[in-house]
Amino acid sequence: MRIAIACLMVLLWGCSSTSPVSTVSYPRPTALPTTESVGVEVVFSDDEIKIIRAYYASSGYASAKGKHKHKHKGLPPGIAKNLKRGKPLPPGIAKRTLPYDLQRQLPSPPNGYERIIVGGKLLLVELGTQIVHDILMDIAFG
Repeated sequence: MRIAIACLMVLLWGCSSTSPVSTVSYPRPTALPTTESVGVEVVFSDDEIKIIRAYYASSGYASAKGKHKHKHKGLPPGIAKNLKRGKPLPPGIAKRTLPYDLQRQLPSPPNGYERIIVGGKLLLVELGTQIVHDILMDIAFG
């Protein structure tokens, strides 16, 4: 009986002591990798820019006199200043989708991104964060 109790105590003591295997810890990622962390840049391609320029040149959105068929208001200076690559869209900003005919001509944007028009500028925006990844200045209006 004493031997059984002694074996049981040795067994319990061995289980409660720290062993090298139980102290191994594995690093856990703090966040999922983003496009910036892996070095991928999402921008308008040269082909997309050609299609967009050709569409607006042929559709009569801008005349030779500089008058616009579809008027757009310029953005207030404070908001226009904050509309930059790498920054999120200002909250409540008026945005429009691209014309349907143009959307059909363009390849679909990368997953998680959308193309929008804000104040005469064409933007490529990340859906989840609303961060602007690329801007085409006044391309839609001449």
